[in-house]
Amino acid sequence: MHIASRTVIMALVFLLVFGAGGICLQIFLSRRESRWPGLVLPLLTVLYALLLVLNLRDTGSVSQNVLTVAVTLLVGNIPTLVLLAVYWAAREKRRVKSQIDIMKIDEL
Repeated sequence: MHIASRTVIMALVFLLVFGAGGICLQIFLSRRESRWPGLVLPLLTVLYALLLVLNLRDTGSVSQNVLTVAVTLLVGNIPTLVLLAVYWAAREKRRVKSQIDIMKIDEL
């Protein structure tokens, strides 16, 4: 196995572990009673996407610049969308559970 392929494999493993750890952390934060901790990681990823846009170079034409900014924002916010989906799923489970608890109290 060549050194380059080992490097690629190590980078993919690191990315997979980092991504799985981020999702696990997002699940943990989203399940807190307060809703704000679950919004920290999506906020950080939005700020990172904005930082990506600020680092773009001028390519010449206005239409090409606008397209580059739009694509950068779209691709840069994919992690934000994943984290928000995890957040909404975890908060929905919490909301359903609280409604069931309220129904049980009302039955008494």
